[in-house]
Amino acid sequence: MLRLDNAQARRLFLHKHALAEPPTGPAKGTDLADLITRLGFVQLDSVRTVERAHHMILFSRRQSYRPAHLAPLLDHDRAVFEHWTHDAAVIPMAFYPYWQMRFARDAERLQRRWSKDRREGFTQKFDEVLTRIRDGGPCSSSDVGEGETRKSGGWWDWHPSKTALEYLWRSGSLAVTRREAFRKIYDLTERVIPTEHTHLPPEDQAADWLNNAALDRLGFATPGELAAFWDTLRPAEVKTWAEGERAAGRLIEVEITGADGSQRTALARPNVVSEAEDAPTAPKRMRVLSPFDPALRDRKRAERLFGFHYRIEIFVPAAKRQYGYYVFPLMEGDRLVGRIDMSADRKTGVLHVTALWPETGVRWGDARQSRLEAELARVARFAGLDQITWASDWKR
Repeated sequence: MLRLDNAQARRLFLHKHALAEPPTGPAKGTDLADLITRLGFVQLDSVRTVERAHHMILFSRRQSYRPAHLAPLLDHDRAVFEHWTHDAAVIPMAFYPYWQMRFARDAERLQRRWSKDRREGFTQKFDEVLTRIRDGGPCSSSDVGEGETRKSGGWWDWHPSKTALEYLWRSGSLAVTRREAFRKIYDLTERVIPTEHTHLPPEDQAADWLNNAALDRLGFATPGELAAFWDTLRPAEVKTWAEGERAAGRLIEVEITGADGSQRTALARPNVVSEAEDAPTAPKRMRVLSPFDPALRDRKRAERLFGFHYRIEIFVPAAKRQYGYYVFPLMEGDRLVGRIDMSADRKTGVLHVTALWPETGVRWGDARQSRLEAELARVARFAGLDQITWASDWKR
């Protein structure tokens, strides 16, 4: 069996995630769309301690990127669409045909699940919501459900018409046409999605595409990791596909060496070793990553490859947090060397560093601190800030 040592595995993995080259070059229009296609998707999130997750994901790869560059791809160019992988994401428009399998599966799964844990009556609102949009044009959740009791408690305590909007979007009848102040604006799918992307591939063709596209963006993966990438196929379906691909000689098993020296078997292309050897070596500069960066989304895989144990402590009581509730991983070359707690104060134009935790065994000397300060200066400019301040006890 072929084997990738840990350095090879990291190099290939980071290359697949566009983190192995300097974060330079153009980052708008077609160039930005190409980057999103390379990644496969970019997760959306509303938390903005410095800047929203999707903007930070793109900035960490192209530091000429600015938040205003993304919206035109969705609103005007229709180069991307918004839907779900493991969470809400922007996805290349060329992938839309393969999401129709997801629409059908979500239609069945969500109606069954939401009938149990959402307010009653949302299924009776489908026709009313569709008629409202067909006749009145695009709308948000605040434009429907007049007279319905609004959110009273709980994260998912939606009024029935909002649930209907979300369901019709998740099942493909509606599409997000734009965002306004991060609120989704919905319209009929036929008004948003270009007709050349609305054909329906056979299910086996869609499954083959989803598996191959996931592997192309990971470099190596277990069937479970392939299934989790788009979160559409079931692990058993991926396993059956992989067995056929191995029998045809298009896939092999390879041993991946973890940061602790352990071995784990994964699926890969037959040329995986040469591809790893040809992958570029990540630059030594420091980079701040989003907590939702696609390279870190699978926390267990990040720990195996990089020895980096990471979770977001948003729902952990403050007294029990080891770190801040939303800390940013720090990447230097092919290593994750620490995590930093910082936030933007836009009223004063300040990026304030509360704390920094170097990883165990990482010496935080003057050269590393200089690389961090250079990156924080870039992050501050990106976020529209002009000053960086440090808490007196910032180094932990």
